[in-house]
Amino acid sequence: MTQPSPPNTPKPPIQSDGPPAVGGALQALRQAQQLSLDDLSRRAGVSKSMLSQIERNLTNPTVAVLWRLANALGVNLADFLANGAVSAPAPAIAVVQPHAIPALKSPDGRCELRILGPIDLAGKFEWYELTIQPGGVLASEPHDAGTQEHLSVLSGSMTVRAAEDEKKLKHGDTARYGADVAHAIANPGKSAATALLVVVHPA
Repeated sequence: MTQPSPPNTPKPPIQSDGPPAVGGALQALRQAQQLSLDDLSRRAGVSKSMLSQIERNLTNPTVAVLWRLANALGVNLADFLANGAVSAPAPAIAVVQPHAIPALKSPDGRCELRILGPIDLAGKFEWYELTIQPGGVLASEPHDAGTQEHLSVLSGSMTVRAAEDEKKLKHGDTARYGADVAHAIANPGKSAATALLVVVHPA
């Protein structure tokens, strides 16, 4: 999945109606296992600087990054995003209210990813509602080899860049591209743009 990472002065990205900050939980789990930032970085494949920013709640990690950290620490991904699980039988139809859908924001607030997919599919198949304000850019480093993204513009217009290729998308267009290269999604328009972003990781 894409990581909101404009190089602006870091600000606490968690909003009052967003998901809980995961920094404290990550630090407690790491220290309980007597792991240094370097140890966890090597084990999870996440940079030391990124780990430090997450622990200080200066950035929101993507679900894919949280999935790697959870695997490296041997814990359930839900431990990062919720205070506990409800052990009740699953209903035939589960409805998630809008206020209960976690969201990630870039430090400058111009890009928001609402996590529509269930946590247990993170790192395999993810989908998001992406909203980018005018002038916003959602830039990402290469994901794992073979990762693909599918972006369907629901309103406004966007541009997609993957490696050296760039395409302009209007309402109704869908772009499919490899996400194992540096890539970015931008809003060159004068109004907010929304899209459905689907990330498919290699098996």
